[in-house]
Amino acid sequence: MRTSRVEAFSDGVLAIIITIMVLELRVPEGHEWTDLFVLWPKVLSYLISFVYVGIYWNNHHHLFQLVEWVNGAVLLANLHLLFWLSLFPFVTAWAGESHFAAIPMTCYGAVALMAAISYTILQVVIVRAHESNSRVARAAGSDRKGRISIAAYLVAIIAPFFGEVGVWVSGVCLAGVAVMWFLPDRRVERTLAEPGPS
Repeated sequence: MRTSRVEAFSDGVLAIIITIMVLELRVPEGHEWTDLFVLWPKVLSYLISFVYVGIYWNNHHHLFQLVEWVNGAVLLANLHLLFWLSLFPFVTAWAGESHFAAIPMTCYGAVALMAAISYTILQVVIVRAHESNSRVARAAGSDRKGRISIAAYLVAIIAPFFGEVGVWVSGVCLAGVAVMWFLPDRRVERTLAEPGPS
């Protein structure tokens, strides 16, 4: 099967996810700077989640530039990823509303962890659907940043149970992963730049 429908569907779902997240940002009741400032937890939560969803869109787009065809397993793995990404609006709103309380931060970390695991599964399933020397298999290579991300998400899930400092540690881990992935995965770009047949 061609990849165009998978990409179009995924792009649509990600656009809806971002739209739902921004709709959670309510207009302040007053007209002063102080009325806007009280929204900082919601705005910060939205900003981090927007970056996360944008990173997933970016890496998904890069990955599918190397994909030659998809099968049923790839379709299911892609839906699995979209499911976890679709929970970002919920945990974003909860974290912002609660001013980053412990349980919402743990849940945010859990959704981020499951999204990372599901992206890894998607990548593995795509590689298995292609020949061992295909461009997508070469680009997959070693995923050190992916392993670091999963470790950081585990810390982000557990840390809030250790009080206020743990909540800050959780936030730093989540923001740190976003910063680490802000630039696209260069493995795909290097593979696309390789000369010769795939």
